[in-house]
Amino acid sequence: MFRRSDTRVVNVGHVAVGGGAPVSVQTMCNIDPLSVDEIISQIGSVSRLGCDICRLTVPDIAAAEAFGRIRKASPIPLVADVHFDYKCALAAIANGADALRINPGNIGSKANVQSVARAAKEKGVPIRVGVNMGSLEKSLRERVALGSLSRSEALCLSALSHAKILEDEGFYDIVISAKASNVSDTIEVYRLLAERTSYPLHLGVTEAGTLIPGTVRSSVALGILLSDGIGDTIRVSLTDRPEREVLTGLEILRSLALRAPGPSITSCPTCGRTKVDLFSVASKVEEAMETLYAERTARGGGSVKFPHVAVMGCAVNGPGEAKGADIALCGADGEFVLYVKGESVERVSEEDAVRKVVEYAVSL
Repeated sequence: MFRRSDTRVVNVGHVAVGGGAPVSVQTMCNIDPLSVDEIISQIGSVSRLGCDICRLTVPDIAAAEAFGRIRKASPIPLVADVHFDYKCALAAIANGADALRINPGNIGSKANVQSVARAAKEKGVPIRVGVNMGSLEKSLRERVALGSLSRSEALCLSALSHAKILEDEGFYDIVISAKASNVSDTIEVYRLLAERTSYPLHLGVTEAGTLIPGTVRSSVALGILLSDGIGDTIRVSLTDRPEREVLTGLEILRSLALRAPGPSITSCPTCGRTKVDLFSVASKVEEAMETLYAERTARGGGSVKFPHVAVMGCAVNGPGEAKGADIALCGADGEFVLYVKGESVERVSEEDAVRKVVEYAVSL
């Protein structure tokens, strides 16, 4: 594996994107843009899990003003997602956006683009040029339909032409994304972009799907590209909670040694002997450990030693796994036996299991 280190460096708040900087993980809030307190809570949640950058939709001026209040409370950089109305982009910049996500071709006249580029340049706000199959220009769609142009080539041309609109205004603080909804087109378009531009690339499979198909498609496409050294920041787009997107993105990077390993959690697939809700408990333990790991890492300024946790469904393999884990839950009849350093310490209810694991993890 190699890193594509000849890309430009773009700073999204305190997060460097490109130029060999660590690959960052992004997500997007899925709450009404005027629900300030709920959005702040969601940003806090994804931040605690290790998210580096979060994006918010800004469909109107009221949302841009709400964005400003949210930005003041956010621990991580925020990207304003703007379409159609250049005034929303200007308002988002004025309200503290760390970056913009726009398609320069859909915010109106050259004068409008010029206004956005000038305001962004003055404030040091980078712009992600984002295109996908649904936003292709008519001329490119027609060529694809006629078979004279591949979908990936069309996406590449679209992205570069929109970047040039900003370049013509003297703006070069650009990140590019060109997302398809299938794996093969995604891989091909980013390979084309890596050959033709030095701008940092935001990877993702757009509209990837629900948890399982979306995770698989994103993992395959992003894994191949990142292994080739292509990609500077990623978003896993799932029809699910943003927290799921962040955890999936982190795991992709960890599997490629692009992030520290993180929490080590063993859990069984369950069988007919299981008499606890292991799926729910294991998921909650995983999220709790990710949050605790991110907190410890932030305090320590780097990777930290972290306990190995096992969550097992019954007495067949549970005690054996418990012997090898720092903390373990072994399912019984409606409750768990909790082990610490291989020794049984107490029985806990399903409701208390996660809290107990966290307590012991903090004490180790």
